[in-house]
Formats: sequence, structure tokens, C-alpha cells
Amino acid sequence: MLAVSGAAGVAQAGAAQAASSHQYTGLSLSGDGRHLAAVEADKAEGVGSAGHGTVVVRGADGAVALTLDPCAACRYAGPAWSPDDKVLAFVGTSAGQAILYLAEGGTVRPLAAVQGLASTPRWSPDGTEIALLVTENAKKEAGATHAGARQVGEQGEGDDVQRIAIVTVASGAVRLVSPDKTYVYDYDWMPDGKGFVATAAEGNGDNNWWIASLRAFGRDGTMRVIASSSMQIAFPRVSPDGKTVAFIGGLMSDFGSFGGDVYTVPVKGGEPKDVTAGYAGTLTSLAWRGNRLVAGVTLGGETGSAVVDPAKGTVTEVKTAAATRTAGDGRLALDRAGTHAAWVAEGFDFGPRIEYGHLGDLAAITHDNDGLAPLVTVTSLSWKNDGMTVQGWLVTPRTPVANGAKRPMVVNIHGGPSAAHTPRFVWGDIMAAFAKAGYAVFLPNPRGSFGQGEAFTRANIRDFGGGDLRDIMAGIDAAEAQAPIDDNRLMIFGRSYGGFMSMWAITQTQRFKAAAIGAGLSDWYSYYGQNGIDRWMIPFFGKSAYEDPEIYDRLSPIRYIRNVKTPTLLHVGERDIETPVMQTREYWHALRAMGVETSFIVYADEGHVMQKAENIEDLNRRIIAWFDLHIGGAGTAGGAQQ
Repeated sequence: MLAVSGAAGVAQAGAAQAASSHQYTGLSLSGDGRHLAAVEADKAEGVGSAGHGTVVVRGADGAVALTLDPCAACRYAGPAWSPDDKVLAFVGTSAGQAILYLAEGGTVRPLAAVQGLASTPRWSPDGTEIALLVTENAKKEAGATHAGARQVGEQGEGDDVQRIAIVTVASGAVRLVSPDKTYVYDYDWMPDGKGFVATAAEGNGDNNWWIASLRAFGRDGTMRVIASSSMQIAFPRVSPDGKTVAFIGGLMSDFGSFGGDVYTVPVKGGEPKDVTAGYAGTLTSLAWRGNRLVAGVTLGGETGSAVVDPAKGTVTEVKTAAATRTAGDGRLALDRAGTHAAWVAEGFDFGPRIEYGHLGDLAAITHDNDGLAPLVTVTSLSWKNDGMTVQGWLVTPRTPVANGAKRPMVVNIHGGPSAAHTPRFVWGDIMAAFAKAGYAVFLPNPRGSFGQGEAFTRANIRDFGGGDLRDIMAGIDAAEAQAPIDDNRLMIFGRSYGGFMSMWAITQTQRFKAAAIGAGLSDWYSYYGQNGIDRWMIPFFGKSAYEDPEIYDRLSPIRYIRNVKTPTLLHVGERDIETPVMQTREYWHALRAMGVETSFIVYADEGHVMQKAENIEDLNRRIIAWFDLHIGGAGTAGGAQQ
């Protein structure tokens, strides 16, 4: 069965695209709900991330009150309001040094500096201190998606360690309070200011988040485990009475891509309780307001907010729409009472904007991107497969096609797999390149994705490329039933897990006429020993490759390479520690040995996520040229608009 919801977007086709889009990151709302702060910057087309930026303070009506820029060379992050709403803290980072700034009115002063990295400033309940996550003398930016440090010298020594530090507001004195050798991922103050709860693990920070436990840290350096679990833990938040910790728990494949059910556990320790068991959506962030939790939520491919009553185990006041919502501390920023909220929203048909209002009823208060004309029309699709309901997006260009003509279509598989395609404005990226080339794009959210409950997310364990590929292929049929798609001109594209799925798919079907694959995984067994984050694999495979090699071997695309006939363009970043170069090189080597047309590009000094504008531009150009070559061009000239 095929269900269709309304198409998005009303702007006229053919409007000129602006040269840059305005970006908002780290959005924070003051406790009284009267002011917002965010790091704002104009992002040029084809750039991986926005430039220098400034810290902008706005009123609740969106009007700019202050622009703060004390360090011309810094990248800013983490604006955080003091408990009395009078002072704004934020971090500026440049040339290996992180500076904690305080702004009161229009006056900005540096409070403390750290050689290395600092992030996530949070004020103590009484406003006399600020906590930070600090990595002294960091060898690389935190996170496995960033370019890895060069692999020279003795291996396995000198890992970066991220620790909780306390900065005294009166003096600027900095004191590390969590133990050395223990990597802290996220944290929250205890309401009495006497310590913290956090997620933490020993060893390499990039690799050990998947086994992080929930812990309590004292100001004196003491540490105890509150709860350990086989699931991944994110957003530890302490109740106002200091008795309970709530967190998001579930199957998660990447740090930062958080989703699952809401769990609670006593601060003194115990067995976590799933208070949203069976909820048919994915909870993505948490904040206590009184005895309830305000949560971010992904439902299908939509995002929004919800209210969780941990005592009753209910999820209510769910408000979602076809948009992606973010804020500095999760999906949304809240005032002290939890009645007003703000987030940065974007959809397929509108550029990033700040929305503010009563929780569940937010409206746009910024209009910097109103001049960005949408390139696409979008339809949400749902279809049945193997007894499951699956959701995805069909994205079609607004450019016309000839009467009776059919569009070529790219199947774009998301990374993760614990993630989802949610609406993003199509501008300045590969999706925009597809639209300008005249391609329709299908964005499936197969089993393994967020948005339909934890059972759906867990449904591809030990079955990568099985049920999830069947979901995708059934979704292609649903897309073709909905719109004039040319099945003889199908293409496939994916990166990371989407790269694996693309490598796998073309060993299983000849339906795709061309493939463009980034940061893929060709051999799970060899990958286990090559990558820098092997611990992510245990929840999905059950055991290590050395304990259960058969499952790793059976799900490896390289084992079925003789089946591939699809012309394949491959790329990867030179210093990718998530999906190392050799995985793509092995696949490329095998394609050449099998006589399959292929091309392979390694981008110098790039990590898992491409950052350099010239590399992004080069790659997008190559992908479009590759696809056009092998499908005979989009053929979109003339005719009425679809």
C-alpha cells in the first residue's frame, strides 16, 4: 500500500539562487525567554561549514540586540546564559587555544584560556562557576568524523582525553575535576552544584562512546558508576530534586546522532527503567522542566517536540512537521518554565531560520534566508514491506520536463545506520547538484533508521543489506508508482553506511545504471581491524570479527564482487578514521580486476566529512558528470512543469 502526504513548497520555480545562506548554530534561549543567542555566519555555496561567524543576541521578536566578535580568528560555539539571564558565556577557538568569554551587555571579556579544545559551557546553579569539557593539547578535533591525526610513531599511546573543568567566574581559575584517562562525552550539573552526572569511558574517546556508562563525578575528583548498559547512552539529565537521572538509551551508530527511548535511573544507582517502551517514534534530546521531560522527537521523517511524563510512562503533546529542528542543547532551547521554546528550523522548501513561541506552537522570527528559492518539490511516501511500514521522501526538481517524459532518479541512502533522512534545505550541496541536473532523488528511511521506534531501529542487527535493502527496493517501486520515474535510468549514491549499502546493492541487483559511493565499507572483517571506532560494531554484529568471523564475511560486498556490472565512482578522505581509505581501495581494485568501469579519488587531508570547498566542488562535478555519462543525461528540456 502506498500512502502520500501533501507536496511541500510554494515558491516560484526559476528564481535566482543567492550566493550564500545564513547559518545559525548553538542556539540558546535565556531563562526568562526574552533573549536568544546563536553563532551566525554566512555560508558560501559548496563549503562544508560556515566561516568565522559572530555571536548574535536577539530579542524574542528576532531583532538583533548585540553582535559579539572579540576574536577575529576564532570559531565560536556554545553560547550559554547565566541563571540570572544577565551574562552570556561562549567559547572561541583559534590556533590550538580555546578561550571562554563572558558578555554582559555590550562588554565582552576573556575569562579563561585552555591550550587545546573546550566546549559545552554550562553555568553552575548559583551562577558562580562555569563547567566546560576540556581537551588539553588536543591532537585533533573531537569526534571520529574529523580528520584523524597522522598515524606515525608508537601507536595506541597518548590518546586525547576530554575532562570536566570548572572555571570560577570571579577569578577565572580553571580546575579539572574528572579523572585523567577518562573521556567524558556529555554531562549535567547536580542541582546542588556539588558534582555532575555524565556519560564517560576509559581510553580513546573516538572509539569508546559505544560502551560509555552513566557516572557521577564529585568536585574532588571522585567517580562512581550509576548505571552500565549494553545500549548507547546520551543526554544524561538530572531531575530538579537531584534524585533521578533521565537519558536517551538505544542502538546508536554515531556519536551526535542520538535517538532511542527515554530511561530513568536513581542518582544513587540502579537498573535503568525504559519509561517510553513501545513508543513508535524516536526521542532525540531531553530537558527536565519540573517533573516532566521536554524531548526532541523524530517521527517518520519529521521532527519536533514532545512531553514525556516519566512517572506515567507517556509521550504526549507531540508536535512534528516536515522540517529539521536543532538547538545548542538538543532539538530545542527552552526557557526556565518550559513554556516557551526556540529552535533553528529548515525544510526542503525553506532555508534555516530561528523559530520561537509557546512550546508546540513556534513561528519564524528571522528572515535572513527568505530570498533563497526552493529548487525542489517534495512528497512524503510510506509503503509496506515484510509487514513493516517504511517512510521516505521523493524529491523532484522544479524544472520542467517534456510532456510524457520520465525523470532519472538517484537513490540516496543515509549514513548511520541509526539516523534518518529529515528535511534539509536543498542548497549548495550534492542534493542541489542533483536538482540542477534534473534528477529526482529518493531518500528512504529503511529499517535501522530512526523515526519509528526502537524495534524498527534494531531490525537490521546482523542483517546489514538484507531487510534494509528490501525496504529500499520496495520504496523505489513506491516512488515510481507516485511520479514519472524512468526505471531504466536509476542511480545510487551513499556515504558511510550509505556507502556500504551502495557497495552492497550493486552486488545484489543490476537495477542501477551508475553508482557514486563515498567512504564505503567493502569488507567488514578487514574493516574491523582497520578503523578507529571498531566498538560501534559490537551492538550490530553481536561479537567481534575475531569471535564471529562468519557474519562479518557473509555481509561483506567484496565477497560478491563478481556480480557487479554497474559503473562506479568512488571517493574517500585521506585521513578518514571511520571508514579508512583501504576499504574503498579494495573495492576499486576488485572492480578493476572484474573489468567494471570505475574511478577512484582520494581527497588529501580530508576526514569522514568533507570540509574544503574546492574538494566539495570537484566531487559534486565528478558525480554529476559520471551519472550523466551513464544514463545519457537527464533530458529535462521543454514541456510543462511536473
